[in-house]
Amino acid sequence: QVQLVESGGGLVQAGGSQRLSCAASVRAFFSYSMGWFRQAPGKEREFVAAIGWIAASAPRYADSVKGRFTISRDNGKNIVYLEMNSLKPEDTAVYYCAATTPYRAPDTRRDVYTYWGQGTQVTVSS
Repeated sequence: QVQLVESGGGLVQAGGSQRLSCAASVRAFFSYSMGWFRQAPGKEREFVAAIGWIAASAPRYADSVKGRFTISRDNGKNIVYLEMNSLKPEDTAVYYCAATTPYRAPDTRRDVYTYWGQGTQVTVSS
């Protein structure tokens, strides 16, 4: 069983930065591909970024965050990060961390991810 706990959300002004963390309680964290998704009020949950279990594979990003957000992981600490820069009001959402089953490739599709955190709210004020 994989438990994921997000942290780092809050209120930030437009143009500002914020870093989200997702701590995973699981053995062999290195073998799980990890993703970040977000859900704004009245909208479906959408892909934000993903990072694979293979260090050589390139992270994947939604077009809307490319160049502004960076996903990274620390396998020694069982944490995946989402560094968010140049934040916009449209980035306001609940952000969710997700994990695949071991040794799966990172993906943009929600149904590829088996484990989910409870979410953390990010609010960007204009």
